[in-house]
Amino acid sequence: MAAGFVLGNSEAFEGAFGAAGKVPALHWLPMSLITSPPASLDSTIHSGALGAVLLPGNRCQFRVWAPRCERVELLILNDPDPKAIPLQPEPRGYFSVQIDDIRPGTLYKYRLNDDKERPDPASRFQPEDVHGPSQVVDLKAFPWTDSRWRGLSLEDYVFYELHVGTLTMEGTLSAVIPRLDDLKTLGITAVEIMPVAQFPGSRNWGYDGVNLFAVHNTYGGPQELQKLVEACHARGLAAVLDVVYNHLGPEGNYLADFGPYFTDRYHTPWGQAINFDGPQSDEVVHYFVESALQWLRDFHFDALRLDAIHGIFDRNARPFLQILSERVEELRRETGRQLYLIAESDLNDTRVILPRSVDGLGMDAQWSDDFHHSVHALLTGERTGYYQDFGGIEHLATALNDGFVYSGQYSEFRKCRHGNSSRDFPAQQFVVCTQNHDQVGNRMLGERLSQLVSCEDLKLAAGLMLLSPYLPLLFMGEEYGETAPFLYFTSHSDRQLIEAVRKGRKAEFAHFQWQGEPPDPQDERTFQRSKLNWELRRERQHCVLLDFYCELLRLRRTVPALCSLVKSATQAETPPNSELLVLRRDHRQRPALAVFNFADAPGEAVFQAKPGPWSKLLDSAEERWNGPGSEIPSSITSAGKVHLKLGPKSLCLISFS
Repeated sequence: MAAGFVLGNSEAFEGAFGAAGKVPALHWLPMSLITSPPASLDSTIHSGALGAVLLPGNRCQFRVWAPRCERVELLILNDPDPKAIPLQPEPRGYFSVQIDDIRPGTLYKYRLNDDKERPDPASRFQPEDVHGPSQVVDLKAFPWTDSRWRGLSLEDYVFYELHVGTLTMEGTLSAVIPRLDDLKTLGITAVEIMPVAQFPGSRNWGYDGVNLFAVHNTYGGPQELQKLVEACHARGLAAVLDVVYNHLGPEGNYLADFGPYFTDRYHTPWGQAINFDGPQSDEVVHYFVESALQWLRDFHFDALRLDAIHGIFDRNARPFLQILSERVEELRRETGRQLYLIAESDLNDTRVILPRSVDGLGMDAQWSDDFHHSVHALLTGERTGYYQDFGGIEHLATALNDGFVYSGQYSEFRKCRHGNSSRDFPAQQFVVCTQNHDQVGNRMLGERLSQLVSCEDLKLAAGLMLLSPYLPLLFMGEEYGETAPFLYFTSHSDRQLIEAVRKGRKAEFAHFQWQGEPPDPQDERTFQRSKLNWELRRERQHCVLLDFYCELLRLRRTVPALCSLVKSATQAETPPNSELLVLRRDHRQRPALAVFNFADAPGEAVFQAKPGPWSKLLDSAEERWNGPGSEIPSSITSAGKVHLKLGPKSLCLISFS
């Protein structure tokens, strides 16, 4: 068991890599000077299909990469007396065979060197969990009805991150579909699903997946996932899938029996690092590229969120992520669909989103954790762990203006300089949030923001995110102030691994100095406690918060200055000696101004504003939003300045009429 698994968490806290995970700053070109040439896949990367692929006439081709094996045999397990069918060796460590009379539902395994029996590394379905046989699946048989769907422009994305197992009491893919209309009404445009690749047992965040082509069996399997994506498209919603290509989970991870998928040259907190740049790594790259393309091609996902790419170590001149970006661009041209790759990275490195033509990775967007940390530290007052680098209103203003807060300056938490500048990069290339599975679930007690701050603070957080020029992400239940925690849960079967996970969770919280005992990840009650209570949406306080989110999202769609995600037309500033923040958004001389008061007392803001009539669009202090009442009139006339009286812990949005 790798040291990373002793940590017991499938997502690490920021800074886990220390200096080894950092990349020096890059002198980059203005985006207006950058063009990207047509992409093409280098022929050195193998292009054959992996796994069990059904062919016309009930034939099936089985192909596996197993350079560590001298012999590979196919066992068809549906037969009462299964026979071992030898696969024929191919160049560069591949083995394949074509078999007649193979139908969907056929169970099979591979026998390696007359000894070990293993599931297919490219299995499309594991009906009996990670240790059981693989099943032949016809992914092309699904009767898609979304042929007219071409996707959404990236700037129109409003993400809703959900975990299939805890979104509903049923915990299945099919149970998500009835909730899509609620999300559409809320103003969500993109449903982001946490990883569904097969993991051990029935309870997991999904970052312990080991069968990276297979849809988890207890969620419902591949056809149910196709139905969910089609249901999203029928409602005009984009579908986004979270995928993990920086490590595999510990239990049921049999890839090393087949080939050198892993390396000891690098280390991650979660498990062995993937061999993306060592001997025989071209075929490893092919495996992960094919996994990604399957979700976009055969499941019609519109975007992939690439988990923790700072844990993908690749020193090739043309690394895995560049190749993946090329292949997705090819698929985009072939299908006419708008497809995106969105990276999670804690490096604050804009090379992630630079075009490949200037040696960037070519990702379409990346998460900006600095925004979350700025909001969280300011509203909660927490200063432990990585929050020690944040907490001032000036941090929040920088996040709103630039994207990253740390763009090369010294980080007290990391004990070194951190990041490079994101100032000149388009706002739609950054995803921001005030909560997500990491920031909630990696707390010892899994508390959501609703358990840490007041309702007025929740409204401030919502306004900061949804009035920003960036792509907002809501974490399931956030919109109505869900009170259930989102805890870390597992259902491993290996007792040593279970104990290591328990100890690892305790060790991880040392940075944050939290007291007490973390809930047992292996206890099913930990999982059950994390399920949403959708009935809360009907209760007064929660219903008001839900309406507040709906109104903010409506304004984001309809107010021209808020629709335009132009960073140069955004300016956040903090008046001296105050606890106020003024956010200016402009579009064709029709500005909007949002003023945030973070003080516990009423505040007054006097600031420059375009002469003429202004209209109040929203004031969180209004009784409609459970506030004490607004002192701001519905219509305001500016003679060059505006004077606003704000309630404690409130925000006001006005626009030029």
